[in-house]
Amino acid sequence: MARARLLLILPLFAFLSTGLLLAQTSTKPLTFVRTTRLSGGAVSSLIGRVQDTPDVDETFDIPGVSGDNSLARLPASHVPKPAGTPFGSGNFTGFAGLDQFLQAIAPTPGFNGANGQLEPPDQGLAVGNGFVIEPINNAIGIYDTAGNFLAFEALSSLFGVPPTFVLDANGNVTGFGPFLSDPRAYFDSVNGHFFVTETEIDTDPGTGAFGNKGHIFIAVSESNNPLGNWNVYVLDVTNDGDPRFGGCPTGCAGDQPLIGADANGFYISTNAFGLPPSTFRGAQLYVLSLSALESGPGGSITAIHFGDLSAAGLPARSIQPATVPPGGVYESASGGTEYFMSAVDPTHLLDNRIAVWALTNTSSLNSTPALSSPSNVIVGTEVYGFPPSTEQKPGPTPLRDFLASPAAAQDPTIGGIFKNHEELLAANDDRMQQVVFANGMLWSAIPSIVKPQGPVRAGAAWFILSPSFSGGTLSASVVNQGYVAIQSPSQNSVLFPSVGVNASGKAVIAFSIAGQDFYPSAGYVTLDATTGTGPIVISRSGFAPDDGFTGYAPFGFRVARWGDYSAAVSDEQGNLWMGNEAILPPLVQFPPGVLFANWGTFITEVPQ
Repeated sequence: MARARLLLILPLFAFLSTGLLLAQTSTKPLTFVRTTRLSGGAVSSLIGRVQDTPDVDETFDIPGVSGDNSLARLPASHVPKPAGTPFGSGNFTGFAGLDQFLQAIAPTPGFNGANGQLEPPDQGLAVGNGFVIEPINNAIGIYDTAGNFLAFEALSSLFGVPPTFVLDANGNVTGFGPFLSDPRAYFDSVNGHFFVTETEIDTDPGTGAFGNKGHIFIAVSESNNPLGNWNVYVLDVTNDGDPRFGGCPTGCAGDQPLIGADANGFYISTNAFGLPPSTFRGAQLYVLSLSALESGPGGSITAIHFGDLSAAGLPARSIQPATVPPGGVYESASGGTEYFMSAVDPTHLLDNRIAVWALTNTSSLNSTPALSSPSNVIVGTEVYGFPPSTEQKPGPTPLRDFLASPAAAQDPTIGGIFKNHEELLAANDDRMQQVVFANGMLWSAIPSIVKPQGPVRAGAAWFILSPSFSGGTLSASVVNQGYVAIQSPSQNSVLFPSVGVNASGKAVIAFSIAGQDFYPSAGYVTLDATTGTGPIVISRSGFAPDDGFTGYAPFGFRVARWGDYSAAVSDEQGNLWMGNEAILPPLVQFPPGVLFANWGTFITEVPQ
């Protein structure tokens, strides 16, 4: 959820034990919003205003569990010390995706508004039928597979809500739209539909202050052509918090909606936080009929909600639903089974357990839903742990220089002179990243602390697990596991891994690379269930250090937002696609103090 937005004026154009959970279960209606299409239009303006938002999705404590001086499960001597992953070459193509400037000027048709500057982007990606869809904070771009730009719009416009800032004819702020964040995308290759989701928090339209209601938007294309019509729905999650954490007396929001699908259902998992964004209120799971969503707004759609979810005797967090790649085989056992994975580590230190979850009888979603209660099994794994922020290679930082200049004192957005160190990049925490069910196995990765040589740094812990659900009992075992880490005496890091797998079991792990020897870059490794990872391939070298406002006073302190996640998917031909944050050459050169962040995204294809 968390990111920071900044707006400026421009004339133009972010162990093995099984648990059957006595989860809270309820149902709630999904509300149809409208049918629309991406119309684009004139680019929007920026305004001189900063909007800071709580960083609850960087990392957070579980009340009564983490942050209470609990002992770590494992001592510090167990920090992973992998040999390190060599660098090499690879067969890939790619193109620049959306960046800070483009999202800031994204069209807001129907409103005279401003999308604004923000960081981090939060990378969504879906590829199918010759189209590449990239939703980020807070815009969406559609390309063909050659990288040609086909459509471009603010996500607020897709969902039918006012933009971040509503302007009058003179560019003055006259109102505020809701807070939107954490976009995700999915392509159902069997039925031919694209999905885009994003979390929402109501705001006071007059002041922009957070309200007390939270929602999840779901947009579904009517066909396999994303340039055609989309049906937009909204799910109210305002009252969805666990009683053990006090529920939602002032409302709740669903942070970082994680999405997955099988042949029968579309699944959304969130971390609930009280409003205004404050403490964690439990992981929440929502189940929707896939066919109902794809059939359009003709009938009512009901979401099945599960709360009070636990793993290893602890409140669960960030439960990642699995997707199945195009041409892959869905799990048909037990009337249809959807798998999920989550990290355990309740103390933000070190752990060696992964929770594998299952929801069965999903085929009942096509008639009268009769789902099992979610169950999980704890699998002993390699060690992973909370990753550190990473240093950066020295280089030009025009924003940092501007903030330390007399001109900053004259700028109403800043109002003073601020001397800052070069910022670090946040690696956030060790939550589970996206999960793929392919070739009968679950594939995923976690950001983790590693120490291959020299100082500790961020790396990726990856896992390939074999699940099964038989006779009402869930089990899972490790097929392979390992790390991606940069072997160097300098602190060089791998940030925000995501695993993409095709139906043949060919896989990649996508990530950003940054550190004392690298400007923030896009990279990947290949992954095989038997032989493990190939060398690190840099698909787009970074152009400069990250120079974003969230790591500088007066907006932040020392650590800049990055991520919060990457994306990797397969297309119908088995080609593997990745979206990663990187620092790319600017599209337009502006004088210092105009653009307050310089991130970009890069889309990489590894053909098969």
